[in-house]
Amino acid sequence: MVIGMSDRLGPRDVAYLDGESLSVPHQVASIELIEPKEGFDYGAFAEHVEDRLAFVPRYRQRVRMVPGRIAYPVWADDDRFDLTYHVRRSALPRPGSMDQLLDLAGRIVSRPLDRSRPLWELYVIEGLEGGRVALVTKTHQALVDGAETVDLVQLLLDDKPEVGPTVPDLWEPQPESGARLLAGAVVDAVTSVRGLTGAARSMGGFALGRATGVAKDIQSAGIGVAQALTRRPPERPTPLSGALSQQRRVVTLQADLSDFRRIRDTHGGTVNDVILAVVTGGLRSWLMTRQESLAGVRQVPALVPVSVIDEELDATQLGSAVAPHFVVLPVAEPSPVVRLHQVSYSFEQHKETARTVSAQQLAGISGFAPATFHVIGSRVAAESEHDYLLSVCNVPGPQEPRYAAGSRLVASYPIHPLAEGHSLAIGVTSYDGQVFFAITADRDLVPDASLVGQCLSEAIDELLDTASGRRFRAPRGLRVVKNSGE
Repeated sequence: MVIGMSDRLGPRDVAYLDGESLSVPHQVASIELIEPKEGFDYGAFAEHVEDRLAFVPRYRQRVRMVPGRIAYPVWADDDRFDLTYHVRRSALPRPGSMDQLLDLAGRIVSRPLDRSRPLWELYVIEGLEGGRVALVTKTHQALVDGAETVDLVQLLLDDKPEVGPTVPDLWEPQPESGARLLAGAVVDAVTSVRGLTGAARSMGGFALGRATGVAKDIQSAGIGVAQALTRRPPERPTPLSGALSQQRRVVTLQADLSDFRRIRDTHGGTVNDVILAVVTGGLRSWLMTRQESLAGVRQVPALVPVSVIDEELDATQLGSAVAPHFVVLPVAEPSPVVRLHQVSYSFEQHKETARTVSAQQLAGISGFAPATFHVIGSRVAAESEHDYLLSVCNVPGPQEPRYAAGSRLVASYPIHPLAEGHSLAIGVTSYDGQVFFAITADRDLVPDASLVGQCLSEAIDELLDTASGRRFRAPRGLRVVKNSGE
């Protein structure tokens, strides 16, 4: 069998691989806390993972380079696939604390994935207090496209404690020799614009002049992504920018979704607006604790990936359902309510020009779609050529429990990667009545990362203090946005 077009990496995915470095690994991670009913059976959980891999063959494929690099690489079956390499068992000294787990997670997400194997890992960490178990996942941004491949966490979670039906696993690795890879490249070069473009670039431009205009557009898309991934830090350093180290810190925060809804119901807007107002207030307090002059950092340009398809959404559309929205976070504004209304106004303007998906639609997608949306959101942030200092990705999740091999999911923290020159990134997921924040920070640039989480918590309390039940009268020039869901 010759490798077909569907198995060849596109220019965007190649850009993620080529633009990766030790200080900027292109991978998205998460921490899922599960609560087993009667002890945790690691063997049964590993079998559960293996069963679900049958649904998405890509998790047993690795990137193979074509000899001579005459075409883009291909996804090829890993003939030495070893589940025990990818599903790793670990433990904390009992009773393990959340701080110990986060320290371990920070070290896990700092290490790039092994390119010679399928580009994902799952760490099963036992020993947590209360008998809980942590699942720390790590997936390369080139692996998950939201169409053919969804995030592993979405595959593993069910809406019932009983494990759902499995499909017969008939997978057998198809060996791919160098000769077969070359043959596939020749076929694609003749029949595919993508193959023609890849061959032209690899041959030093010899055939580039003969490529069609469409081919040039496809090639330029890959170049645009590559340029975005290697953007330079701002010339004037800020607390949110700088040259990245090879180490990360992870800070998490959990809050009641009802508190965010209370603030929304009092002041208008959406839960997403409230979350961004909390981030704004938290950044303001953090900058002040660092004795930063707010005259120098009055606004923080932020990129917020949002869902933009308003028709019925399913798992096959996730890859094209997210687009960037840019908002200026007014960190110099002392009033928490004014900050909220300024953020709300920005999103109201966006809703008038784009089709958006409601929180209810997102929460209704099968499995645990926030996991996949966070990967897609991280790709949107990485590919943006717009100047911003912070990415904040909030994905509403289901408000009913989910289960992994019978164990109840009790917390989900999305860990976003840091783009070149960015010292912080924030992922947010609402699930089962709670809101979960995960802050990714460069270990050297933000040594006080835990303080960022504390400041966000205080920003929630600050907004709650204003939610007295009577509507706030917006200052002249600002509109109170009507409640439009979450």
